[in-house]
Amino acid sequence: MAEIEFKAILSNFYDSGVYWGYVNVPLELAAKVRGKERRVVCSLSESIEFHCALMHNGKGGFFINIKKEFQKKLAVSDGDELTIKLREDASKYGFPVSEAFLELLYQDPDGDAVFHRLTKGKQRSLIHLVNKVKSEQLQLEKAHVILDYLKSVNGKLDYKELNMAFKNNRFRK
Repeated sequence: MAEIEFKAILSNFYDSGVYWGYVNVPLELAAKVRGKERRVVCSLSESIEFHCALMHNGKGGFFINIKKEFQKKLAVSDGDELTIKLREDASKYGFPVSEAFLELLYQDPDGDAVFHRLTKGKQRSLIHLVNKVKSEQLQLEKAHVILDYLKSVNGKLDYKELNMAFKNNRFRK
């Protein structure tokens, strides 16, 4: 699996009051680490590693979003140079998955089937909802609510309804 390292300037753009940080990734570099998907694992200045997508910039290249949280941790801002390492993301979901969620999928074949009929992006968003809870017990509870909800709607995911399912099951973050 190829890995590339390069220097990039952190830039920020503002859209409708939303603040985004990003670094550009030239097409020729992206081609070296990009598989069938646009998913990569990114390392910032050898201290932060995260899964992300190479986003088209509309100018023949790509960019990667850099969270404000990462910028604070690295003490960088608009115009600062970062050392970036990228490698193809060979993981099944393009995102780390908690053991609790994997175990629940294994134990619930119907839930597993409905979950795997979703698009990869929707799968990642649901995995993220589970992962952002620290406690393994709470991850398991949240995953149960997600799978029960998906089975009840035959995989027709509506995030507002899912939030109501969390509330109705008295799930607390």
